[in-house]
Amino acid sequence: MKAQISIAMLVLAVAAPAWAFNCPVVIKQAEDLIKKAEGTKVNADSTPLIAEAKKLVAEAKTHHENAKTKKDHGDAIRKAKTASAYAEEAITLATP
Repeated sequence: MKAQISIAMLVLAVAAPAWAFNCPVVIKQAEDLIKKAEGTKVNADSTPLIAEAKKLVAEAKTHHENAKTKKDHGDAIRKAKTASAYAEEAITLATP
């Protein structure tokens, strides 16, 4: 039982720092989705979604660059994922 707990603690010790610095990956994914959304036939429904996604990505970058705690990194990731959701919605609503 102690060996299992030790292994679990080791995994968490190694993985926890990686979570904190995952921001650039998630931000890049959001930026890629925004580019994809901009490449579609943008219409009146998708334009505000793309604008909101861009705003959230900019905020995510700021949170990441100024991060001092895990919460700051968490905020950056949350905003980037929300931006991705807006971009995905814009792609869905784009005129075929």
